[in-house]
Amino acid sequence: MTLLLQIITLIGSVAMLMYGMKVMSEGLQKMAGSKLSNVLGTMTTNRFSGVLTGAGITAAVQSSTATTVMTVSFVSAGILSLSQAISVIMGANIGTTLTAWIMVLGGGSFDMRLVVYATIVLAVALIYTKKNANLGDFLIGLSLMLLGLTTLKINATEMKLDEIDAVRNFFDATSSWGYGSYFLYLLVGGILTFAVQSSAAIMAITMTLCSVGVLPIDMGISLVLGENIGTTITSNIVALSASIQARRAAMAHLVFNLFGVIWVLCIFRPFVGLVCKLWAVPFEAGVRPEEGISPEKLSAILATFHTLFNVINTCILIGFVKYLEKLVIWIIPSKPEQKDTDSQLRFISGGLMSTSELSILQAWKEVHVFAVRTQRMLGMIHDLYYETDSAQFTKIFSRVEKYEGICDRMEYEIAQYLNNVADGRLSDQSKHEVHKMLRIVSELESVGDSNYNLSRFIRHKHENNVKYTEDQDKNVEMMMYLLSGAEAKMVEALEHVNISEDEFHQMTNMENEINNFRDELKMKNMQDITDKKYDYSVGVNYMDIVLELEKMGDYIINVEEAIYEHKHDK
Repeated sequence: MTLLLQIITLIGSVAMLMYGMKVMSEGLQKMAGSKLSNVLGTMTTNRFSGVLTGAGITAAVQSSTATTVMTVSFVSAGILSLSQAISVIMGANIGTTLTAWIMVLGGGSFDMRLVVYATIVLAVALIYTKKNANLGDFLIGLSLMLLGLTTLKINATEMKLDEIDAVRNFFDATSSWGYGSYFLYLLVGGILTFAVQSSAAIMAITMTLCSVGVLPIDMGISLVLGENIGTTITSNIVALSASIQARRAAMAHLVFNLFGVIWVLCIFRPFVGLVCKLWAVPFEAGVRPEEGISPEKLSAILATFHTLFNVINTCILIGFVKYLEKLVIWIIPSKPEQKDTDSQLRFISGGLMSTSELSILQAWKEVHVFAVRTQRMLGMIHDLYYETDSAQFTKIFSRVEKYEGICDRMEYEIAQYLNNVADGRLSDQSKHEVHKMLRIVSELESVGDSNYNLSRFIRHKHENNVKYTEDQDKNVEMMMYLLSGAEAKMVEALEHVNISEDEFHQMTNMENEINNFRDELKMKNMQDITDKKYDYSVGVNYMDIVLELEKMGDYIINVEEAIYEHKHDK
């Protein structure tokens, strides 16, 4: 029963560590999520600032995955070039080494539980009083992470793994194959990290095994190298369904880490010996540490190696960013069949979403693309209205019909994505933002429906050879002109996710102008039918087009209104 309890405690402490990391990261992002996005977009003017930015953000949010997600979204949006993204990812690898040093602190001789429980009390007070609740979330996450580390260390000591013959014999047997053992542990580290989806958890287990003296230092370091590879596998698998630039950014991360593993294996034993020497610990390949060496030193050796490995790897490759960019472009070429299609989401995919706060940025980018596609549809409607060739008319109508289906799918996929984001731990401001985006997406889908309805009315006109008067054609042209101006302003507002008070009043005036023009045309239509200028059936078809155009204007102003409220009702 004691062994069963120890095994359950071991699993529970790892789970507590992983959950604590997640809560701590999200707490930080809720405090400064939008600011982090701005930093990443503005502080990457060159490769060196990109590395510093990536390292700083990853150290702050304690998640290289979160930094990579932001970076990929900026690359897809064209805010960052692929070479800038590569430098940020290099920095993220350096920033994530801070986690190992936190573990060294959390696994030290000082019983962290004395601090952890006091911190939890403070965190709960902050959360329940709703004063600095985000700080409370961060402290809760930090406390759970340190409590998980402490419990893991205490449990491993109580299990006395170094006294269990089966455990000792297993590690002795698998550590005696020279470089074959290194490759084995490297593979195991990669597989475990991919399976657990947390390099931090595997790092904690590795530190624990080394600190209790059952795992040789060089084998533990091989596991650390495997963790560096494993943490990139998930993003590459997820990126298979993302844009080509996203796939290239994920591939650059993998290539960067693979290069590091290759060169460090070439000088593995001297390098490990140097790191051990820094901590005055004797090193012999494949041999467990001598008794009497403090567990803190053994953990610190792993953290030191992790830091030096990533820093040196970045220093080596920082001058070859352009060549690394060319390599990943060669690995993932822009073949015609691989190009992004109109029916494909560009910025978001379920798998790439790792943190709710930062995922909102990607959703805004996708909403902007949605708006651009509805704008493109209105251009098709204009072409369809004046097209006289039947074959070309059918071709344009088919494109409008295709785009209407795309709009339906985009509304569903973006809304589903936003609902997944809303399930995360969001700040009140972000919840408000998600609500506004859901409203905007619904209105944009209605704009797409209006365009399709217009195409059907125009097809009816074309198939029945309905002839409009010169004034009717001019009036339809004027309505389309007013709509195209309003839609252009809507697209611009969504691109910047902002609209000034003056711009909103301009949009309101444009909407009033469209409504007044519609009322004027309705009255004139009734008079013209009465005066026998054209048949009633012509007037009905004509007004169907006019009223649908006016309805589209309502949807557009609703989008503008949602953006205005989002920016000014805070």
